[in-house]
Amino acid sequence: MTPLPLIIGFGGINAAGRSSFHHGYQRMVLEQLDAARREECLRALSVLMNTRDEQQILNGTLIRRIEKNHFDVERVYSQRKMVVSPEGEFQTFTTRKKDLPLEIPANWRVTPLDSDRVSIQLYESTAIFLPDHQPFAVRAAGQLPSGFEPGASYAARQHPRGLEMAVYAATDAVRSVGIPWQDILNQIAPDKVSVYASAAMSQLDENGHGGMMRAGLMGKRTSSKQCPLGFAEMPADFINAYVLGNVGSTGAMMGACATFLYNLDKAIQDIQSGKALIAIVGTSDAPILPEIMEGYRVMGALAEDEGLKKLDGISSDPDYRRACRPFSDNCGFTIGESSQYVVLCNDTLALQLGASVYGATPAVFVHADGIKKSISAPGMGNYLTLGRAVHFAQQIGSSPRALQHSFVMAHGTGTPQNRVTESHVLDSVAEAFGIAEWPVAAIKAYLGHSIGSAGGDQLAAALGVFAQGILPGIQTITHFAADIHRQHLSLDIQHREYENSHFEQAILNAKGFGGNNASAVLLSPQRTTAMLQQRHGKHDWLDYLHRNESVRGQQQQYHDQLLQEIPASVYRYGEPVVEGHALQITSEHIQIPGYNHPVDLATPNPY
Repeated sequence: MTPLPLIIGFGGINAAGRSSFHHGYQRMVLEQLDAARREECLRALSVLMNTRDEQQILNGTLIRRIEKNHFDVERVYSQRKMVVSPEGEFQTFTTRKKDLPLEIPANWRVTPLDSDRVSIQLYESTAIFLPDHQPFAVRAAGQLPSGFEPGASYAARQHPRGLEMAVYAATDAVRSVGIPWQDILNQIAPDKVSVYASAAMSQLDENGHGGMMRAGLMGKRTSSKQCPLGFAEMPADFINAYVLGNVGSTGAMMGACATFLYNLDKAIQDIQSGKALIAIVGTSDAPILPEIMEGYRVMGALAEDEGLKKLDGISSDPDYRRACRPFSDNCGFTIGESSQYVVLCNDTLALQLGASVYGATPAVFVHADGIKKSISAPGMGNYLTLGRAVHFAQQIGSSPRALQHSFVMAHGTGTPQNRVTESHVLDSVAEAFGIAEWPVAAIKAYLGHSIGSAGGDQLAAALGVFAQGILPGIQTITHFAADIHRQHLSLDIQHREYENSHFEQAILNAKGFGGNNASAVLLSPQRTTAMLQQRHGKHDWLDYLHRNESVRGQQQQYHDQLLQEIPASVYRYGEPVVEGHALQITSEHIQIPGYNHPVDLATPNPY
């Protein structure tokens, strides 16, 4: 049998809070929760945010006005070019000798005044750049919960924010499994672990490539860390080096808004082929920076304050909570930050470990758009990915009517173009497969668009729907736009509650810049459990249930800890390094100290 990739752990952080144990999902559907789950959600957030004030918790989560820990939206730094000219034959000014440029302009005459200062006579017009500040046109974003700093959970040393988030999120995902990582490694060869993680846009803040690129223009020095820590694959490299100590396969796929699903596709392939028994998949994006947001704004992609005011017919500040309005009359998407990681496992190994099963990810389909008029415009590729995903879901379902028990996590960005094009994709495929009313959710209404991590946000939310039966509505809108296609779609402003076993499948949909389209099939824990019993038999299943009891107990301990404190993230910097001379090398295998099983060097010749 082809191995089935099971989800045995997941974790992360976004504008709704922590992903593990569905806490972030619960924040999005808070109004629909019973008293016990509502209290659990608020308690989890209170620990992250260091406040017990419920109104502060509600106000400090989801999409909201950009907070000053990111940047001051009233005073965004810039430099203004100004041309100055002498009033007479020349203009005189003084400066410190060390502040002189190495290349003295031809229209300057420099005269030393003393050992430290010089006098400059300016004979012609010259351009100078002065610090300036101006209000920013976009003031809403999906930010991590107020007061939470991911770098405070470990000894972060000038790490870009995206990497701080990655360390926190990956730690959360691995601990959510309920089995110590070393216990898992003891069961497998060290090269049977894959890690695929990345950022869609590199690490672009002051501690990454952003600071490196502008250091010279700002009169600053480039640090030794900005270049290496800025690479887009660092969300994988950091996890390998400092969280897992991984020596197996690694990689970093990038596909704009489909980045998480691209990495998921690689992990699924590794498990299905037997290359890996465990795969860690993730993304980490921290794009709430004025330079990045300005880039999207000038494209006309972001929802500006003036656009929101026009939509609502007001002159005062808009309701920033409602900045993102998928499938309604809207004016652009809202940026968000997020880091999401998921732990996949070969199904046979998962049963041997007694790992809890949150679901399965049997397939991701990826297609480009073909010839395009504009690199940012949508094309045909998403019809192909969604069509193939739905056909696969129909085949792997429990019955011919399995698709009637599926839902879609739409890309749902909140732009005028997306509402028309994606609704047509969804509606057309639903009609082709005989789906009369296909339930659709669009969670960017709450989280914003976290670019490469958007698919991870969707996966975590879909697992919440499977577990707790509430499909998030689109509560940031008052109506659906007249130009969307919805004859075969079921869209709702309000949350909808279903029996926990109603949905057996979800489709995660991503439409990215440049023609990067991906659609993933996600199986519910109930459907996955039925498949596992069929694949492995009653005897192995009963043995698994016995082993799973202790794992669930360890998961509960971690869950309870999260309601009391923010545990220190795993950061194994400074631990002893295994040098090459410590390896035991033969022509057949390499034994690494600390691992029970060697790395097998034999690779069958497929040719």
